[in-house]
Amino acid sequence: MTPEEVDDFARSLPGCRRKGTSAHPAWYVDDRLVARLVAADELVVRADPVAREHLVAAHPGTFGVPPRYEGHRKVQAMLSGDAAAIRGALRAAWELQRR
Repeated sequence: MTPEEVDDFARSLPGCRRKGTSAHPAWYVDDRLVARLVAADELVVRADPVAREHLVAAHPGTFGVPPRYEGHRKVQAMLSGDAAAIRGALRAAWELQRR
């Protein structure tokens, strides 16, 4: 998945708006973070703890939890991984932030 594809998908979700900078865009719903591009090939996505564990177990080549995310409701997504799984994680983060 490319950063442009992330942008297109995230902005297709109702109420999801792009913020941040051109180098580090982020997508929000009502000022609540859905995802942020932290590097050209890395995205941080909001995830509840159960969903995060499932993502990492089901797609270990795509998702991970680096030490800096352990205490947060976030998961690392490598854009070179499974695009469908990343879109699913983005949709789940969007739903989580709409509550």
